[in-house]
Amino acid sequence: MTSKQRAYLRGLANKLDPIFQIGKMGISENLINQLSDALEARELIKITVLETAPDTTKNLAIEISEKTNSILVQTIGNKITLFRQKKENSRYELPK
Repeated sequence: MTSKQRAYLRGLANKLDPIFQIGKMGISENLINQLSDALEARELIKITVLETAPDTTKNLAIEISEKTNSILVQTIGNKITLFRQKKENSRYELPK
């Protein structure tokens, strides 16, 4: 993914509210399944990492993106933004 595409997705993510929280339990198999389903439905999602989380926001973001086969768009503060484009009927047209 190019920096231009990442910047485009960051701009779109500004308007999004976080739909998941990661707390003291960390990343579970159930959470990964729910995140994967959300990515399939929405393509671009935002996650909040609580202070009680067992690891840093950056490390959790990398682990989640690997396990869900998604692209880590950004981590800012305690927020993670992920993107996984649908193969068909994507609502996002990424710039070239």
